[in-house]
Amino acid sequence: MTTESTTMASQTAVPVATLNTKDMRRILASSFIGSAIEYYDFMLYATAASLVFDKVFFANLGPGFALFASFVTLAVGYVARPLGGLVFGHFGDLVGRKKVLVLSMVIMGAGTVAIGLLPPTAQVGMAAPVTLVVLRLVQGVAVGGEWGGAALMAIEHAPKKHRGFAASFANAGGPAGAILGTLGLSLFAALSGSQFLVWGWRVPFLLSAVLIGVGLVIRLKVSETPVFQRLEAASEKRRVPIVEVLRHSKRAVLLGLAATTAFYVCQAMTTVWGVSVAVAAGADKNGVLNIKAGAAVLTLVMCFVSARLSDRLGRRRVLAFGALLGIVAAYPTVLLMTNGTLWGFALAIVIGNGLVQGVLYGPIAAYVAEQFPTRHRYTGASLAYHTASMLGAGFTPMVITGLILAAGGALWPVAAFWVAILLVAFVAVLSTPEGTRRELD
Repeated sequence: MTTESTTMASQTAVPVATLNTKDMRRILASSFIGSAIEYYDFMLYATAASLVFDKVFFANLGPGFALFASFVTLAVGYVARPLGGLVFGHFGDLVGRKKVLVLSMVIMGAGTVAIGLLPPTAQVGMAAPVTLVVLRLVQGVAVGGEWGGAALMAIEHAPKKHRGFAASFANAGGPAGAILGTLGLSLFAALSGSQFLVWGWRVPFLLSAVLIGVGLVIRLKVSETPVFQRLEAASEKRRVPIVEVLRHSKRAVLLGLAATTAFYVCQAMTTVWGVSVAVAAGADKNGVLNIKAGAAVLTLVMCFVSARLSDRLGRRRVLAFGALLGIVAAYPTVLLMTNGTLWGFALAIVIGNGLVQGVLYGPIAAYVAEQFPTRHRYTGASLAYHTASMLGAGFTPMVITGLILAAGGALWPVAAFWVAILLVAFVAVLSTPEGTRRELD
């Protein structure tokens, strides 16, 4: 390292000892608000896929297959997320975390607004569902870049003893965005007659443009992470990040993927499939959406609590506890979700989404990121996390629907699937080195 680069590193990469500074508060706010906006866009689509898109874009297929087709488009976005993680992770590891985060937010906003303007199949024929799939791909690619950057901005700025809590701000943006999206759609779902399907559902998508503007103002004021600045100052020769990941961090990717899949399955079980079956079983649609939003508040609170505990007890202990809790609660939760009552759905989503997912969600960002070195952390963490999102959240609604059809309507295969995923996560977490005290450099 040259004298000049050494001086630059010492000036720009001074570690902080607390989260309670002006810069750290801005960084945490940027991670939280940025993730909230992007997940508002992404989860808005998930809710609309359960309640709207089968009627607007796939109505000619019949109720059962229309809902299945709607869930397929939901899965498309999750399939695109690992690709987005690789693309944005590549540039995030080479040119910096901040620049790619700004770009990912702009791309997400453009895709969401375009969905809100998309005419129905009744007007433009097959061009509507085809365009919907393309725009969902755009959303998936953008979110693939968002999580890794937002999490690393928090982790790489934070002191070691607060990394889990700092990273949870990026994760907590997810439930916050889900609350905004769900309440926005619920507000317009109260419209009488066919107004909701004709134009009401579109308004929350269009409002994304306003939220993106606010998010960009905040995000542009955040500085690059000290850890990345030190890497740049070292002037070391760096290979293509994905090549380094596959050469040196394959095990970390696989274990991180297995652990992360668990909370994504919880999310899909309760907030996507659960919403659909609760309404189909006779529960009031508006009530279901409002309960879903309320449960997201609990998820957000539990996210912060479990992240804070992981800084004290270790990531592995907290994640293992969350997996065991989910195993015990799986079958009762499935029964409650499908009994056709609001109270049943409320209990199910509080347990599955609020408690189990919340416990798993809080430490997961720090847990995954701590397994990778700085030079390919963005790429490696994004690959593990978003491959899990594709498998866990993207395909779970379709897998569950298929299991129920194959079992003649029985629900036990759904619970068995959930338990199997949680068991795999439990083993993966216990097979991973504890990263709480690890130095990121």
